[in-house]
Amino acid sequence: ARQQSRLAVMRARFDGKALTDVQDIWVGKSGGTSGSRIAFGADGLLYLQIGAAFGDEAQRMDNTLGKVLRIKDDGGIPADNPYVGQKDVNPAVFTRGHRDPLAMAWHPMAGVMLSAEHGPNGGDELNVIRAGRNYGWPQVTYGHGYDGGVLAESPLAPGIEPPLVFWVPSIGPSGLVVYTGDRFPAWKNNVFVGSVRRGQIPGTGSLERVVLNDKLQELRRETLLGGLRQRIRDVRQGPDGLLYVVTDENDGAVLRLEPDSRP
Repeated sequence: ARQQSRLAVMRARFDGKALTDVQDIWVGKSGGTSGSRIAFGADGLLYLQIGAAFGDEAQRMDNTLGKVLRIKDDGGIPADNPYVGQKDVNPAVFTRGHRDPLAMAWHPMAGVMLSAEHGPNGGDELNVIRAGRNYGWPQVTYGHGYDGGVLAESPLAPGIEPPLVFWVPSIGPSGLVVYTGDRFPAWKNNVFVGSVRRGQIPGTGSLERVVLNDKLQELRRETLLGGLRQRIRDVRQGPDGLLYVVTDENDGAVLRLEPDSRP
């Protein structure tokens, strides 16, 4: 039989020269590696994304595909995970209904985990990850099929968590950070999302800036770095309070964003 891929989370210690104490703390079943960003919350727990772009696995509870999982840093299961003790449900499951999540970051001011995922043709989402919630895929989406066909009669449904922000056309979200530094005071608590391309058009990658109020309601958004015509694969805040982005190109680069020094 053909060997399928599987997703694993590895823990190790870096002693300055090499990795030591290497161990797998979570290993999924074969067949699902879509997504797979990880992030720690302020609770000290590790959140893990797994997508399910095709099929109905994201809604079914007999698997871990199309889910956000929450585990301890040694692979153990938190006692307050929403499905602990439920028969035939993996106790690591925290939320369901995700298509292809490729970005995740903790929002320290709001005290929530944010996750960005690819929709199909349109319908990319930024979500607040809350225990036990259903985020709709594949039953509910703002996107269409790649052939233009209708996938959902409505982008909203009872019992489905609506996205905090959505993009139509798609931006191909990849990389996510909440800015907390002092070098860009006007950007404090803004959400930055990397974009590999907009609306299936090559050469349209960018860095998306989303401004939210203290209730996590969207105020405005801005597209940055579009003139570079580069696929942005990730964005991070450095310890110096500056923003760093990495481009996904044959001749990719790490870029550093600094405040404008002009008077």
